[in-house]
Amino acid sequence: MITGNVLPRPVAVFGSLGYTLPMFRIFVERKKGFQNEAENILHDITGFLGIGGVKSLRFINRYDVENVEPALIQKAARGVFSEPQSDVLFFDELPLAEDETLIAWEYLPGQYDQRADSAEQCLSLLTDAKPAVRCAKLIAVSGKLSDEDLRRIKKYLINPVDSREAAAELPK
Repeated sequence: MITGNVLPRPVAVFGSLGYTLPMFRIFVERKKGFQNEAENILHDITGFLGIGGVKSLRFINRYDVENVEPALIQKAARGVFSEPQSDVLFFDELPLAEDETLIAWEYLPGQYDQRADSAEQCLSLLTDAKPAVRCAKLIAVSGKLSDEDLRRIKKYLINPVDSREAAAELPK
């Protein structure tokens, strides 16, 4: 299942070449029955951290992709970034329920990101251009959570040695 606009508004300009291609943001969430990572994080939050106000939790991988033609991103969304039988795709924006809070984190600059590297290598096989991919992990958590609960969840999920909280905006 794919939802959202396939042609986002932001545009990246590439060096001295002077041509522009749209920047794409893709969100990939596991379908019910495949949500092992979400279940594990939820178990850790409720069990290990003892935060009982969590009603539900979704785990999402976010990809910011540039230097790729729009037609190729359609194809890659189904074959590089997701598995159609087990994933749901969203372009541009992730739909959130009114009571969901989003927490996003990414590797620090200079840290090796295997997910981004693998995606770039796969895209390189499909195009002559040099694609660039940035990844982030997100959770959408709902329930009755205090600011202190959210701070503790962030502290548990984000290792400051190799990661940081990710911005919601598209990179420039």
